[in-house]
Amino acid sequence: MADGNVIKLPVTEERAPAKKKARPPKFNARQEAQTRQKNVRRLAALGEEDGSVKLLEELVFGAEDELVERLVEEDEQQVDTLLLEDAAEESGQSEAEDEARQQRQPTRVAAWVDEDDELEEAVYMKHRYRRDLIKGEAESIMTKQKLQQRMREQFQRSMGGTPSWAESSAVKKRKKERDDEDDEEDEDEDDDLLRRTGNFVASPDSLPSGVLRMKKCLPANSARPSDDRLTTVQFHPSAQVVMTAGLDQSVSLFQVDGKTNPKIQSIHLDRFPVHKAQFSHDGETVIATSLKNKMFYLYDMMEGRVTPVHTVRGLNEARVKEFSVCPEGGALLLTGTNGYLHLLTLKTKEVVRSMKINGDISGVAFSHDGSKVYANSEEGEVYVWDMRSSRCVNRFTDDGCVKGTSIAASPNGRYLACGSQAGVVNIYSQEACLNSANPKPLRAVMNLLTSATSLAFNPSSEILAIASRAEDEAIRLVHLSSLSVFSNFPVSKKKMVYRASCLDFSPHSGFFSLANNKGHAPLFRLLHYKDF
Repeated sequence: MADGNVIKLPVTEERAPAKKKARPPKFNARQEAQTRQKNVRRLAALGEEDGSVKLLEELVFGAEDELVERLVEEDEQQVDTLLLEDAAEESGQSEAEDEARQQRQPTRVAAWVDEDDELEEAVYMKHRYRRDLIKGEAESIMTKQKLQQRMREQFQRSMGGTPSWAESSAVKKRKKERDDEDDEEDEDEDDDLLRRTGNFVASPDSLPSGVLRMKKCLPANSARPSDDRLTTVQFHPSAQVVMTAGLDQSVSLFQVDGKTNPKIQSIHLDRFPVHKAQFSHDGETVIATSLKNKMFYLYDMMEGRVTPVHTVRGLNEARVKEFSVCPEGGALLLTGTNGYLHLLTLKTKEVVRSMKINGDISGVAFSHDGSKVYANSEEGEVYVWDMRSSRCVNRFTDDGCVKGTSIAASPNGRYLACGSQAGVVNIYSQEACLNSANPKPLRAVMNLLTSATSLAFNPSSEILAIASRAEDEAIRLVHLSSLSVFSNFPVSKKKMVYRASCLDFSPHSGFFSLANNKGHAPLFRLLHYKDF
């Protein structure tokens, strides 16, 4: 019983006594050096091979360098073979994937296409929003398709062509391919150019018809706008300068750069609203006339002196208003009343001779060499005078003209333009005007609906500018080689010209400007011409 009530405790195992860790032997540098030398000698003994063994290796495997080169060549051949096999597999897979993708891809439809637009539906064109799109009374009703085409044509005409964002992807792709071909041809031409020698200077390309490449710049007189109507704008014959004058009794000079056009000088003429101002032939003097004064001003730009001319010896006129500068220089041709023309010398300020036509004179133009002068009468007749003999050498009636309003002669001596009150501008050959009593116009320009009051040829005789001061935006530019009107000027639905009373081109046709009734001289850069 005593043993049954005794609680037995678990027997604990006796632990072995812990062993002390052996300390690493101390490092002996001398002994270590001896060991290293012994190992080196053993390796040298192992590396020495028998001469017969080396000879056998060279016979079987070749020399050591040759063996390495042969192994490298075999590895490169294996890599190339594997790359070709992988490329063939990938190309086969890509072709199969492209075919499957093209079969799965549905044909894309433009977002602006509507099935209802394809239905034939008539549109009433007399509405005030669509009235400008019709070309005649017969088009009072138009289908939707024709209306869309008409609006597209008007947009392209105002933009000077189709903008890139409005072109379809197929058209863009064709243009890109065409440009790439042109680049390749240009490279071939450059190669030919470098292979041979000689004179490569050629005449510039002629001005193309249809669309005139141009850019609108800051107005020529933006540094000093006029408070009243401008009557004159003219470019200097030799300097990069433009002059403006108007009814605000001032004459201003500006430097033309197309960006800021800074003002050079401005002259105020007291109680003298300027009707017309022009540079002399040498460009050193400005002549200015007014509306109701017999007096006129001469401004010497070299000395900065303004000289009023109160009386002219031999001139019996109540006022001096219209005049033209003789191309030979040193003289003015004054337009008087009752059909008189007076030749005035600037040196002595006197009239040397006068010429007379029937009726009142509406316009005067000199030939390119100054030997002839064309005078347009209000009765619609044109007189040709020889300036050396003061004799009328020819006279003809402007075809279909009831009342003449303006006249201009081209600088190259080929064309003569006559404007009428009906807005028709007849373009003649100067040779026919000199030799025929009834010349026929090469072209009758009928784009103006009001009186053609201003005409101007550009210096290269490629453009004729025509305008009317009786209506806003009544200005057109005519391409003389094709006798057609440029379609992109002025821009439709956007007023920027207003009523033009004077037109002029820079000496090398790089710029074109006009004077309008708002006191501004809009300036345009003609991109076809490289110089001012």
